[in-house]
Formats: sequence, C-alpha cells, structure tokens
Amino acid sequence: MAQELKKIRYTDELATHEAEVSIQKQNAPSVLILPAWMGIDDEARTAAKDLAKEGYNVFITDVYGNTDTPKDMEAAKKISSFYKENPDKYRHKIEIAVNEFIKLGANKNNTAVIGYCFGGTGSLEAARGNMNFKGVVSIHGSLKKVDATYNTIKPKVLVIHPAEDASVSKQDIDLFMDEMRKGKADWQFFYYGNSKHTFTNPQSKDYNALMTERAWKHVKLFLDEVLK
Repeated sequence: MAQELKKIRYTDELATHEAEVSIQKQNAPSVLILPAWMGIDDEARTAAKDLAKEGYNVFITDVYGNTDTPKDMEAAKKISSFYKENPDKYRHKIEIAVNEFIKLGANKNNTAVIGYCFGGTGSLEAARGNMNFKGVVSIHGSLKKVDATYNTIKPKVLVIHPAEDASVSKQDIDLFMDEMRKGKADWQFFYYGNSKHTFTNPQSKDYNALMTERAWKHVKLFLDEVLK
C-alpha cells in the first residue's frame, strides 16, 4: 500500500497550495490533517504516515498557500490570528482542501479531520460550521468561539487538551463545554497531566512522550469508531 507522502498542488482564487497526500484505496476511510501555525511539519507527517499504515487515505492541508506561508513565528502568529478571527475564511480553506482530497480518492461521506494547535482550532471551526466530517479532533487547539451563533453540532468531537496549557483559560474551557452542550454535540474532552501546550511535538521543549503516546491511542480509537 502507498504509505509515502506525495506532494500535490491545488489552487483557489487566492493562492496556490501544496499539500502532502497518501491514497491507500479509492473511497477508503479518509483523514484530513490541519497542521500547526508554521504550516506542514514533521508532526503532521508522522501522524499521516501512521494513519496511512492503518489503511486511511490522508491529506495534510496547506492552509495558507504560497501567498501567506509564514517565514517566522511572528508572521505565523499574525496570519493564524487572521483565520481564527475569520472562521468563514478558515472553513473556505478547509473546504477547498477537502474537495481536492475527494478528487484524489477520499470518501466524501466517510472523512474526519484532525488538527494540531492552529489546526486544532480549524477542526473545531469545521464542526461549528457542520462541514461534512463524521468526526473532528482538536489536539491542543484554541477552544475560543469568536461569534455568538450556536448551531446544533453534527460531527462527533474529540478534544486532546494538555492540563497545563497556559494559552487556554479555565473560562475558555467552561465556555467550550457549554457550547458543546448547547449544540447537543457528541463530544469528548481528555486532559493530559504534566503537559504544556505543545506536548505532542518532539521538537518542542514541552514534549511529553508518554502523554503523546496515550493521546495518539485515543485519537486512533476515535477515528476507528467514526470511520470504520
């Protein structure tokens, strides 16, 4: 089975995007991956390769495209903040990626999305917008909702949350849980002890190998439930 990642290009009216993809079989269960704020990285690639071994079609999204790819952390903060504050534009970028994924072989009615950090925020926005995903996973993403509209949330939701994440307040967590209740969502929220914001990234000083292993098992159990 083709588990190596292949680079492919796709465009919208704003930019050319370069994703990394592995197609196991036409219409196999499929997972879209939204990377952290610097764009496609080794953390996203490792996840994609592991999921490909499990038989999933995988697609790592290039959210920014060639016009907005950040050169440094300051640029990443600025550009990702724009998408966080304009969730409709973020959902548009996810939508064009999904459409390209479907052309390549994704099962349009049996797809989930997982995201890291900024990508985790995107996963939750996909759920809020009731995009056609059976499940969404946010891995140490921002939980904050920027608009006041509450919808019934159809995709199943899994949140992987480090207990010592200084970027997410107790109020953010409470409001998120309230949102899930109002939306009548099927949701799960896992805390991981002794873990800071980027605990799943081996390149981070906050990397926690044991908690990362546990979290990834939870992600795969969730995907197995919603897609297989």
